[in-house]
This record gives sequence, structure tokens and C-alpha cells, in this order.
Amino acid sequence: MRMHRWYTTDEIRFVKRNIRGRSYIEMTKLFNEQFGLRITLKQMETLLYKHKLRNGIGSFRPGHVPANKGKTHKPWQGNYRPVLSERINGGYVEVKTGHSVWERKHTVIWKTANGKIPKGHVVIFADGNTRNFALDNLLLVSRKELAVMNRNGLISPHKGLTMTGKAIADLKMVISKRKRKMKK
Repeated sequence: MRMHRWYTTDEIRFVKRNIRGRSYIEMTKLFNEQFGLRITLKQMETLLYKHKLRNGIGSFRPGHVPANKGKTHKPWQGNYRPVLSERINGGYVEVKTGHSVWERKHTVIWKTANGKIPKGHVVIFADGNTRNFALDNLLLVSRKELAVMNRNGLISPHKGLTMTGKAIADLKMVISKRKRKMKK
């Protein structure tokens, strides 16, 4: 059976007044001498934690200079990849575009040709082949269009059918919007 120690207001006040600049071991010893008790270091740590008390002693003293100050981090050469390197991740080819920044290659190609991808839009492969990076195979669709296309099986291995699927998705979205307006 575990017993809980309840501290008096005087005991807590004593700790608050004397904790600054003292180690937890010193504070435990001082506390036990002051009140004639035998609390453990763990009990002192718990008391300090519960009352959000800190001793102000950190790992580093004022004026401490870290050993690596001014040195830039150079990655281990075993897995370092230069910018414009490529990798395959989740079935998609990715390109390193900055320090620790990887983007999908088809979006980089589309952005280079057309500018920024609008918010709420994605670039998909019209023929479904994630290795066909021809610009005419990359299709910008809204996330809503993509959801309708996926739900209705409108993405095809044939580019023309996927383009038609996008048009059908747009039409379905307009019909759905009109039906909602009519219900109001």
C-alpha cells in the first residue's frame, strides 16, 4: 500500500524560499534537518514537480561556449544526396529541390511550365502511368474533381478517357450544386 505525504503550508513555503541555487540532494538534506523528517530524494523531486518549483540550475553555466559553436553541420556522406537527385517513394519519383526538401517530380515539371499550383488542386497523370512525365500527360484537377473522379471510376489508363472523366466530374459537380440549391 502506497502512502502519500501531505506537506504543510510551512514546509512548502520553506522549500519555495530555499530551492533557488540548490541541488535537489542539498534541498532534501536541508528540508529533513529543518523539519526532523526523512523524506527521500524522489519525494523531494515530486514535491518540486507538483508545485512547479525550479532550482534555477541548468546544465550550462553562464558564459559556456558549446564545442561545436560556429561549425556548420555536414551530413554524413553515406546518405547525402545533392539537389536535383531523384528517388522513388510510394510509387512516385521525387526530386530533391533543396536541403532536406523532396517534391514529386511531376509537380515540379508542371510548376516549371505553368507556375504555382493553386490551393486545393493537384497534378495527376492523365494516363495513370507515374513514369510518364510528358507535359501533356500532366493534368491539373481540383481535389473535389479528383474525389468525384475516384468515386465514379473516371480515371483511365487512356489519356483521352481521363480528360473526358474530368469533364464528367465537373458536370456531376454542377448538377449536385443545382440540386442542393433547389432543395433550399
